[in-house]
Amino acid sequence: MTNNVTIGFVGLGVMGGPMCRNMATKHRGRVLAFDLDANAVKALADTAAEPAASIADIAAAADVIFLSLPGDAQVRAVCGPDGPVAAAARSGTTVVDLSTTSVAGAREIGAFLAARGISFADAPVARTREAAQRGELSIMVGASDAVFARIEPLLRHMGSDVTHCGDIGSGQVVKLINNALLFEHVVALAEMMVIGERAGVAPRTLLEAVSKGSGDSFALRNHGLKAMVPRAFPEKAFPPEYVLKDIDYVLRLAAETGVEARVTGIARNYYEAARDGGLSGRYFPGVIEVIEKAGRPVDAPAE
Repeated sequence: MTNNVTIGFVGLGVMGGPMCRNMATKHRGRVLAFDLDANAVKALADTAAEPAASIADIAAAADVIFLSLPGDAQVRAVCGPDGPVAAAARSGTTVVDLSTTSVAGAREIGAFLAARGISFADAPVARTREAAQRGELSIMVGASDAVFARIEPLLRHMGSDVTHCGDIGSGQVVKLINNALLFEHVVALAEMMVIGERAGVAPRTLLEAVSKGSGDSFALRNHGLKAMVPRAFPEKAFPPEYVLKDIDYVLRLAAETGVEARVTGIARNYYEAARDGGLSGRYFPGVIEVIEKAGRPVDAPAE
């Protein structure tokens, strides 16, 4: 059944572009693509993806609509009461949100669309832009059993690991926790790298040695060795602003569940300092520069 459905893809940014490329390359049916940036659409000209004039056109034509957007506000603008999806999509359409949003936001949109006969799944993605290009993302899905069964074959065009985490909102719970752990780990890694270097151990030597022991991690091997050691913090990668958006969602979820997430709050302070200290728009592992310049940890939140 999924082989011939018409796919709509909205949002062709750093992650959305590669995901749509994989979909257009592997899916046998039509793939319609839209982005506010015309150049992002043109970048798919060598694939079977068909440019769409608007989101409303995609909503009217597609059986399954994938979204890859910055966050709650953009998803609500597309799928909420005043959005083109509710206005133009047929009953029976499925919306799959690949964005990272708040848990409450995902559940709100899911309920709103369900009242209009439109199915919804939150399916945020993890791993790097390179993994997106290879079609090897980890995708965490919140959906009913029936919707998951329908969309899983399509998600596997973009991800090598597709996990059904539970009902709507569960995908965002897992993704936000994943991201919080990464952001916190990168801050801890930055502190230890600065300490090690000032104590006489070269950063690369330190991380290569630690990678052979119990301190090894994905963050160390990827963010540490590939970005923090060479000081490679490019523009148009995942910046502190995006980190802070996700941390805000995590802290909101923590408050809703009655948990005081102190470590996450400390990490937020570091990334706020990075954003305000010259790293705005640059790759978030640049937070190491905050520690180097300050010479001491950023103060923890007041109790």
